[in-house]
Amino acid sequence: MSSAPSWGYGEDNGPSTWVSGYPIADGPRQSPIDIAEASFDGALQPLTLKYDPSNSREILNNGHSFQVTYDDEADTSTLTNGPITGTYRLKQFHFHWGKDDKGGSEHTVGGVNYAAELHLVHWNTSYANFGEAASKPDGLAVVGVFLETGTNENPNLQKLLDAFEAIKHKGSQASFTGFDPSILLPESLEYWTYEGSLTTPPLLESVTWIVCKRPIVISSDQMAKFRSLKFNEKEKDDAPMQENFRPPQPLKGRALRASFQ
Repeated sequence: MSSAPSWGYGEDNGPSTWVSGYPIADGPRQSPIDIAEASFDGALQPLTLKYDPSNSREILNNGHSFQVTYDDEADTSTLTNGPITGTYRLKQFHFHWGKDDKGGSEHTVGGVNYAAELHLVHWNTSYANFGEAASKPDGLAVVGVFLETGTNENPNLQKLLDAFEAIKHKGSQASFTGFDPSILLPESLEYWTYEGSLTTPPLLESVTWIVCKRPIVISSDQMAKFRSLKFNEKEKDDAPMQENFRPPQPLKGRALRASFQ
């Protein structure tokens, strides 16, 4: 393939079409999945997440979501333990959401959607860099956090929302420093885990998924601000950024384990 095909979330380039450009879309360990019957595994360790706010670099609109990137050259923002071996460094985090508060999460729990889903993307430092790790079966570990709507605003999201005006359109970015992503984690870090893939092209099957059982809360007004972002570049007709999620994929015999009973 000389260049990666264009992809998105529209009728003509959305998830149902990705397999034409990325045949791995029908592979054995695709993500997300519906989290249904999980087996308790007493050998699973608690997660250890240590994040350094000084690693935060920029916030950007990549035309698919908004993303906060981190300097991943030092072992100061890391994920260890849980279902993984070794040290994984934080590369970036981003979100997926719907057209309304009724559903926009990628993973579902017994068929139930949450309003949105946060993904914290880490790479295995036994490899040279993120690019090399992304092609290895144990190269990446993504912590997923569900967002559910409630009556109160979540102050931990406010710095992100305040930056949206600067990144409204595709290709825009702004400096975003001093942000501690641990404030976006639920109080309980009980989790489900399984072997999966990236949920966006190139859909590489290199992700150990760690999906937190407990959601965090966001207000409807805050959730609406996510949808104020645009899929399009500034000069083009406005296309609200919404429904930027991939539906659940077949489990295909994979083990789904839980750290809790």
